[in-house]
Amino acid sequence: MPGRIAMKICPNLLSLLSQNVKTVAVTGTNGKTTCSRMIEEAFSEAGLSYFANRSGANLMSGVTTEFVMNCTLSGKMKKKYAVIECDEAAARTVFGQLKPQVIVVTNLFRDQLDRYGEITHTLSNIREGIRSVPEARLCLNADCSLTASLSEDGLPNPILWYGIDGTAGLKAVPSRLSDASHCIRCKAEYEYDYHTYAHLGGFRCPKCGYHRPQPDFAVTEILLMDDRHSEVVLRTPSGETPLTINLPAGYNLYNAVASVCAAEAIGIEQRICIEALGRFSCGFGRMESFPLAGGTRMILVKNPAGCSQALEYLSGIDKEYILVVCLNDRGADGTDISWIWDADFELLGPMSERIRKFYVSGDRADDMRLRLKYAGLPDEKITVEYSPEKLTDALAQETLPVYIMPTYTAMLDLRTVIVHRCGGAEFWE
Repeated sequence: MPGRIAMKICPNLLSLLSQNVKTVAVTGTNGKTTCSRMIEEAFSEAGLSYFANRSGANLMSGVTTEFVMNCTLSGKMKKKYAVIECDEAAARTVFGQLKPQVIVVTNLFRDQLDRYGEITHTLSNIREGIRSVPEARLCLNADCSLTASLSEDGLPNPILWYGIDGTAGLKAVPSRLSDASHCIRCKAEYEYDYHTYAHLGGFRCPKCGYHRPQPDFAVTEILLMDDRHSEVVLRTPSGETPLTINLPAGYNLYNAVASVCAAEAIGIEQRICIEALGRFSCGFGRMESFPLAGGTRMILVKNPAGCSQALEYLSGIDKEYILVVCLNDRGADGTDISWIWDADFELLGPMSERIRKFYVSGDRADDMRLRLKYAGLPDEKITVEYSPEKLTDALAQETLPVYIMPTYTAMLDLRTVIVHRCGGAEFWE
């Protein structure tokens, strides 16, 4: 609200306030919040004076609010650095005023068609935003053919690439529904040397030669990956180094490497960022843990690719647990929930013996129950509980670990109840 009011009075206020602030902006479909928090951890470890939009308010009004809240009455900024998560649709207008020194683009997937439209429209928004800051250093995901295409547009920006090499062993079965199966330049079908997840991996076009760039920062080997953390070997321009990531799941390898890349681009010593990642603990529904039941972990999902990756992570857990899926269709979630039929819930079939109970909740709980039934799960194992309070009460009686997969507003509703019961930071902290 402060940003909305301020913009009515001075539409270019963000441009004025951001002039003397060195900013890292993070945009893309999946991983923005986690990647931003990882970069923020490096800033903190380096002892930099910074602020960040932790609340997730990542549109123009929210970003402006963050700057307003961190300036004096005379308009002088109190801190020298900022880490700003930026909505991919808003990048077109935000970047021109924000003038970030570094821009990280995580990946591009189909997401909330009612809000973003087709994926090429989202790519165009980001491209237009980058055009307004030709001096910004770009940190681009080399494994995402859509993100990598930004280098094909004649942009003058210096680029640092990051990714996961095929030697690392993070190899996934090709997605049955790819968001980028054909070359963005000539429309021929891509060939892949390996997949990491969805359309990410070692892509190449057999017709025009468009291919995955060689990353400057890359995971070359996975030493350990369990349900709590990962240990990998990271290649950087200065050589190879061990890296511990204090979060589970393969997709968080991308967030970690992107944060190291961004830290290098803004001038933070590499060692500092790597040490910070070993202690990092993300919150606000992104692999966030709570002392509820036998231990509860919350994994935000919002589109087919992200949901399928969460399901793949769950498929690797070799102990019994309880699964909760919460589905809303409010504005911030996207009112079109048809994406749940593209997410690979069929992965739950082979592990249904390890999942002792299924709970479904949220405004569209019945739709989620139907989706699970079509995925082959026995209906008698599925319990519908619409109320976040009653769902939390039920989970509190359980002794097994609980994994919760909510959409955005469902996460806010349920997280508020759990935090009040178990303790924890509010979403803006």
